[in-house]
This record gives sequence, structure tokens and C-alpha cells, in this order.
Amino acid sequence: MLKDHAWSRAVGFAGSALIAVGGLGAGALPTGVPFFAGGRHARLGLVGVYSGLALLLLAWWWYGRLVRRGAANKSGAADRSGAADRSGAAEKTDGTWQTLALWVAPLLLAPPMFSRDVYSYLAQGLMIHAGMDVYRHGPALLGGVIADQVPAIWQHTPSPYGPVFLIVAKTVAALLSAHLMLGVVAMRLVALAGLVLLAGAVRVLARSAGVNPAAATWLAVLNPLVLIHLVGGAHNDALMVGLLAAGLAAAVRHRPVVATLLVVAAALVKVPAGLGLIAVAAIWATQLPGRRPWLRAAGGVGATAAAATVAITAVAGTGYGWVGALGTPISAQNWSLTGLLGRWLSDVLGRSVVADSRWFGMLAVVIVAGVVWTYRARLGPVYGLGIVLVAVVIFGPAIRPWYVVWGLAPLAAVAAQHRVRSVLAGFCAALVLVVLPDGFAADGERVLLAVLGALLGIAAFLVVRLILALPATLRPVWARR
Repeated sequence: MLKDHAWSRAVGFAGSALIAVGGLGAGALPTGVPFFAGGRHARLGLVGVYSGLALLLLAWWWYGRLVRRGAANKSGAADRSGAADRSGAAEKTDGTWQTLALWVAPLLLAPPMFSRDVYSYLAQGLMIHAGMDVYRHGPALLGGVIADQVPAIWQHTPSPYGPVFLIVAKTVAALLSAHLMLGVVAMRLVALAGLVLLAGAVRVLARSAGVNPAAATWLAVLNPLVLIHLVGGAHNDALMVGLLAAGLAAAVRHRPVVATLLVVAAALVKVPAGLGLIAVAAIWATQLPGRRPWLRAAGGVGATAAAATVAITAVAGTGYGWVGALGTPISAQNWSLTGLLGRWLSDVLGRSVVADSRWFGMLAVVIVAGVVWTYRARLGPVYGLGIVLVAVVIFGPAIRPWYVVWGLAPLAAVAAQHRVRSVLAGFCAALVLVVLPDGFAADGERVLLAVLGALLGIAAFLVVRLILALPATLRPVWARR
């Protein structure tokens, strides 16, 4: 069993390394930097990235099977012996942290992958450092090599992020000035901090729900969708989800004030995390004795959240422009359900109704939230929050694959049903493959190269599995104990 774990980790590490190396040719490379000039090895890099993605996905699947098998064996042994719960000992030996370190390490040093958003983060940090208002102006006002990396569509777009993230971006800018690649690495370290926070919190939530912590971490943290986008893409969603999960973990540990502060911090990175305040109030209400626990919990959470928001915004010094920035324009061609519906209706009716179609999305989210509220006793606050966040992503005005992590994290932590976990895992695996490493739309040639790369990765994985299935005496030296 230990040897299988080691091999699955090694295959995942090889996949991450291939993604990182392939990114040198096919990633979201900076322009005007001689080392990356022209993307001279873009085709070879694309094949390498998709080979790596296939290896990482298959290693993740393999590792997940081992986690489930190990949990079943431990459960059976405990039942036979009548032993007490050994979850703490199992946590020390399940190897999650070692696996995470191996699979993340190559991505930390890769060029930006699957998105150019990190360049916007750095540009906004530099703007604040220079005294510019990022809620009124886009990166075009800044100018220079970092602002030049931001796609043209976002050059004049104000920041949609809250003051907590802008404090982080400003700090990075102040430390690194205009050092582009060091800034990318620094933003990746911020994302990694969020991921570590998420990993610790998910284990707390899983234990509170009677879910195997290793299995929860496998789905929520070791997930290739999480690794390639939150770390490879250096997205601030990692910080948002990490703080949100930490707040929920604090709530189940009977620390409602700390929980509220953490969720407010998450919402001041990205606003959807603010829905977590309802979950915190719901958890707190179950812990309060006496009459009207819901009213008292909601009042306490609301007052604490309001005070924290005022204090954090004052410290950031950015003002309340982030409230108005919630209406930041969205790409007209994004592939959200409401966007597709709006474009289809526009073609049918002969006039633009894209903006109106977003109200249908909001209505759908309200309906889902109403159903969750109706069945809140059966679902529980954390599970219900996960469902609502998934609805926000699916029916929202813009969707990106990494947004799915918002709802994935709470669901992975507390969903005990194997079918639910399997659907989530399969959905994430499919989303891993839909965004090219440079973040731009695919054409026929690049699709073929991606398919070729994935097939090579699958072939390499099968070769490893076949060799390990041979008797020890027939294996190559490197595959023996």
C-alpha cells in the first residue's frame, strides 16, 4: 500500500513537472520578455502540458482509490477489534501533506498558466502603491511592462476585488516593485497559503461531519482543477476559499466571532464568500441555548461583520469603491448559461437582451437558495452553502472553471454520499481539460495537439501500471523495492 502511494505521488509529480515545463512554450507568457519571446516552442509545449494534465488526473484518480481503500481497511480493522477512533493517528500517516507538496512544487516556478489574471493583480497592486484609484481606473493608467501584460479587454476595467485582496496586492507590489516573474511567484505563494488554509480547514469540517479527512482533502485540495488554476494560475480564489473554509471550521469549533471575521475577510477578497455568513449564523444558532437562537446568532454575526468591514476598509485605504465595482463589465462572449441564453434570445428577438438574461440567473439562484433553506435541517449549513455557491457559479453572469472551487470546498468536506463525491470528481476532471494553457480560445490545430498530448500521458501512465503489475523479478531495477 505504501509503495502504491509513493508511485501515485511520483506520477502526479511527473505530471505537474510536465505542465510546468510545457508552460514555458505554451503558457500565458509575458510579452516583451526576451526569454519568452515569440512562444517559439508553443506546439511542443502544448503537447507537454496536456501529457502532464493526463498524468496528473490519472495519478489523482489512483491516489483517491488508495485513500478510499485505506479508509475501508482501517474501518474494518476498527470494527473487528472494537478499537476507539484513530482519526488523529490516521491523519499523521495518510500522506496528504507530502502529496500536496510534491504536486504543487513544479507549478510554483512555472510561468503563468491557463489565465492572465495574475498580471491584472500585479498591475492593480502597483496602481495602489502609486496612489491610483483601482476602483475608477484600469491598468492602462499605470502603463509599463506589467500593465502591458493585461489583455486589452481589461485595460480600462476597474478592479472587482475587495480591500483584503488589494492589501495583499499592494504589499506584493511594494516588496517587488516591477519585477514581473518574482511578482508572479509571490502571488503563487499567496495562493499556496490559501490552499494550505483550505487543506487544514477541510479536515476539521470533515471530522465534524463524519467524513474521512483524507478523502475530503483529496477532492477539495489535491484536485487537479484546484492545483492548476489556483496555484498554476495564481488566482485569488485560493485566498478567498481558504479564508471561507477556515471561517466555517472556526464556526463548528464554537468560535463564532473568529468565524465571522474570517468569512468577512474572504468576502473582501471576492464577494460571493459573504454567503458564508449565513452558514456561520446557522451553525452558531445550533450552539446557543435559550429562546430565539437564530435571531441572536444572526444579530451577532451581522453586527460583527459590519464592524469588521468598516475596519478592514479603513485599514486598506481604498474606500468603498469596491461596492460600485461589483458591476464591473463582463466579457460579452463568456460561456455562462445566462450569457448563452442572452445571446440566443438576442438572435431570436433581434435586440440585445444579454443584460436582462442575468436577472433569470439571479432568480434561479434565489430558487435554489429557497430550496436549500426549506431542507436546511436535512442538508446542514455547510452542505447547503456548497449547493448555493455552485448555483451562483452555474447561473452567474460569468463562469470560469476555477469558480467551481467555491462550492466544491464545502461540499467535499461534508458530503458523505459516494455518488455526490463521484459526480463532483468527474465534473472537475472534465473541467481540467477545457482551458488551454495560454488562456485563449482553441482552434483545430491546438485541439489536435492537446488530444495527442493527453494520449501520450495516458500511454505513459498505463506503462507504469503494467510494469508495477509484473512480478518483482521481471520488473526493471527502478521499479523494484
